[in-house]
Amino acid sequence: MPELPEVETTIRGLNPIINCTIINIKIHTPKLRFIIPKNLSKIHNGKRIKEIKRKGKYILLNLEDNYTIIIHLGMSGRLRLLNCNIFHKQKHDHFILRTNQDHCLVFNDARKFGLIDYGKKETIYQKKYLSNLGKDALSTSLTYEYLALKISKKIAPIKQILLDQKVIAGIGNIYASEILFDAKISPFCKGRDLSLIECRNIVISIRKILKKAIIAGGSTLKDYVSTDGTIGNFQKNFKVYNKSGQKIIGKPIVKIIQYGRSTFYCPDIQIKK
Repeated sequence: MPELPEVETTIRGLNPIINCTIINIKIHTPKLRFIIPKNLSKIHNGKRIKEIKRKGKYILLNLEDNYTIIIHLGMSGRLRLLNCNIFHKQKHDHFILRTNQDHCLVFNDARKFGLIDYGKKETIYQKKYLSNLGKDALSTSLTYEYLALKISKKIAPIKQILLDQKVIAGIGNIYASEILFDAKISPFCKGRDLSLIECRNIVISIRKILKKAIIAGGSTLKDYVSTDGTIGNFQKNFKVYNKSGQKIIGKPIVKIIQYGRSTFYCPDIQIKK
């Protein structure tokens, strides 16, 4: 699943359509995670794209009419930005937005777990999937005090907590393993057992790992590519993720399953309390 670095890289690749006007939206597959609103094209045709923002893993296209188009890439979704003169529809292209500058913004999603929706800018955070989000993982409002408060009564392991979008928005399975290794925290540690210093180290590692991943264009393991088709490169910098059986500074990396998800860590460095 594309995580925060992949979504941020995608947003940066969409800069060419800022200040462009939407002239047409075609919906080829209405049913993704939810049904795409039928009136999406009618409402937004002729509107200028003012800015593109991100909240966690959600992409927000803010328009001049005070509406926002909301996109979530789901498990395998990706956005391509092409010149309409050379665009040819591919399998799994479900949504195509055309601008007055001959840009085609194409949403492709083989597994159909993505989301395309819209709403008034001032009310979109009333939508359940946005209203439940915790602090964005790269927001300055994500402090170690906030994290400590949110996890103070949680008996779930910290790895699972990092995946909880209601606590922190944007972190997925790949980066959770990398963050905990960087912070030298065992994925087994219960949230309520972490000290303020450990919470501080986790927040520092969140910013460090995610920013490095953005610089590298995200991580490509299977489906993800940026808007111009470029693969990410951060997978070349993984310390523990997908490295079971290998060693780091002479210590073994192991793989375990937590809550149905793979976790990679180094027991000799990330010592369980």
